[in-house]
Amino acid sequence: MPNGFNLVPPPGWDSIPLQSGTREAIQRIVQKSVSQLPVGFPKDDIPQARLRLTKELKQTVRQARNSNGLTLYLPVERMHGMLIPASFVASEPLGAPTGNSDPEAVLLDLARDAEDASARELDGTAAIRTLQKLPAHPEKGVEVPSWRVQYTVPIPHSVPAQWLTFSFSTLIAPGMDIDFTETLVELFDAVMTTFRWSYA
Repeated sequence: MPNGFNLVPPPGWDSIPLQSGTREAIQRIVQKSVSQLPVGFPKDDIPQARLRLTKELKQTVRQARNSNGLTLYLPVERMHGMLIPASFVASEPLGAPTGNSDPEAVLLDLARDAEDASARELDGTAAIRTLQKLPAHPEKGVEVPSWRVQYTVPIPHSVPAQWLTFSFSTLIAPGMDIDFTETLVELFDAVMTTFRWSYA
């Protein structure tokens, strides 16, 4: 049975562990972001920018923890002048998501219940990929719709059976090019091809 996994995040992305070392990771990301502020950025505004980014990161961390998150991955560098409105979360090991303990049956249940599902393979283990568009929820602070891609994979030889999920989401901002959104989804799919079980 593997004792973990490895992923290679995209260039310009960083990770925040959600069980230990969270505070240090947030501080590292904030410091790096502040060091990349454009030339001419008012020095008097830097403390406010630092506080705002720290607050946003802590809020994102809380949301990830509420979703049983183990590790949060998010972009920390701008691409073509903009910060990508996307992130993905690796979950803690979970029990059978459908109440069934047979890995193949669980994957079939997930595929049957999803609008858009496809079979994948992660480091030799059968997995399922689902895609769905989530509506905006202004009452929860989510002002625009988003795309969510989720990979669910059983942990080999786990007793009782357990699964990992990797959930990617990207906001659909007004005026955002649909091709750009599809590119971000493809980027996450490419990241998942780097998935490897760890036995060390």
